[in-house]
Amino acid sequence: QPDGKAAEYAETIHRHSLRLKKLTEDLVEASKAASGAITVNFERIGLNQMLRQAVGEYAERLTAARLTPVCRFTEEEVFISADGRLLWRVFDNLLSNIVKYSLEGTRVYITLSRNAGHAVISFKNISRDTLNVDVSELMERFVRGDASRHSEGSGLGLNIALSLCDRMNGTLTLACDGDLFRADVEFLEI
Repeated sequence: QPDGKAAEYAETIHRHSLRLKKLTEDLVEASKAASGAITVNFERIGLNQMLRQAVGEYAERLTAARLTPVCRFTEEEVFISADGRLLWRVFDNLLSNIVKYSLEGTRVYITLSRNAGHAVISFKNISRDTLNVDVSELMERFVRGDASRHSEGSGLGLNIALSLCDRMNGTLTLACDGDLFRADVEFLEI
């Protein structure tokens, strides 16, 4: 059936064009963040509230991926000085990676703690695939944990998150212990 084949080709072209559009947008954002060409509007941010919102926004996607979020936040609100829009993008990138790359049927830990005047937000998950690159390489552009994987994602998310944290005077560090993947975002408390 020529019509069926044409529709299939059109769908494939459409899917690839959307992926290319997303890659282009991510590359522009990564370039802006890394070069400092992004405006940072510092404001007082309550991390408990923002993290609860972020996890709430991801509730359906976490459920669909058969992931159970386990949130442990401080009892009292923790405040930092950051750009709410950019910090949201950092959390969005990290939660998106959790949904894409976690082993189904596992728990995901999101914690907010205090350490010597710093607020530390940790995202921990069990990786679905073996990470076959050094964890420091995951911060580089276009690198994904499994080089053989051709799934969604541009390989720019962690690089963007790192650059955005840096622009807001925060840090993003990654650690991997076997299949346990951990991303820590740290800011000075105010």
